[in-house]
Amino acid sequence: MKVLPFKILKTREQNLLFQEDRDMILYELLHQHEEVQISIIEKGSGNLLVGDAFTSFNEGDVIVFGKNLPHVLKSEEPCSMISIFFTKECFGKDFFELPDLEDISSFLAQSDKGLLVSSNLEKIKKLFIEFGEASKLKRFQLFLNILDEISKSEKKQLSSFLYNKELTLNEGKRMSMVFDYLMKNVEKEVSLQEVANVAAMSKNAFCRYFKQRTNKTFFQFLIEIRIERACGLLIKNPDLSITEVSELCGFKNLSNFNRKFKEIKLMSPKMIKKTRQIA
Repeated sequence: MKVLPFKILKTREQNLLFQEDRDMILYELLHQHEEVQISIIEKGSGNLLVGDAFTSFNEGDVIVFGKNLPHVLKSEEPCSMISIFFTKECFGKDFFELPDLEDISSFLAQSDKGLLVSSNLEKIKKLFIEFGEASKLKRFQLFLNILDEISKSEKKQLSSFLYNKELTLNEGKRMSMVFDYLMKNVEKEVSLQEVANVAAMSKNAFCRYFKQRTNKTFFQFLIEIRIERACGLLIKNPDLSITEVSELCGFKNLSNFNRKFKEIKLMSPKMIKKTRQIA
């Protein structure tokens, strides 16, 4: 997937960049940068596109975006996020190849397709907060502690496919417009012609373009967006029936909705509602 190249602004003296996004509506264009990015969602929730994967993010999540991995975060409510940006060569070409850093090196290799960290979250968050207030030397120590903690944590790979070719500004904007259009019209019957028009392409050209850059058909991707939205509604709106959620997410047939939901989430909508009720 071609995206907007994005330059992280840091001075020549900075090996690590710490960034705080406070109480903001997150919506960046689909973009990439050479730095690895580790982010903690302090507050809020929304949707996340990473490589070829569409999922949601929630308060407390720790997300790792690998080098040049296309991604975009979109929220409909104010969110707070803190991030650290660094390159794999920030302390020298072979620094992370040192024998003592073997586990960290393995984790960095895994990060190329994006990771969602699912354990040790409080420890990682505490280290991040300390990092933001620390001196340069202390930051170096805390940075290694953060990487070590993440390397030992349970993690889920986000993307399954990367398209590593030269990027262009126009194609990044095109994919961003398609993504935004689908998010705004998820409950409607979206035709291939409509989306091709958004991308300013013929239907056949758009189908080839989309499949080459995501390893998925457009309609496969659209179903994933709808199921992710449905999952969020089932969790956040327990009073809605499964039939109502199905209709709000663009499914005209309840049995088809249940089948697709189970294929993607590996559990039924009913199980999701029960899990929420127990919690």
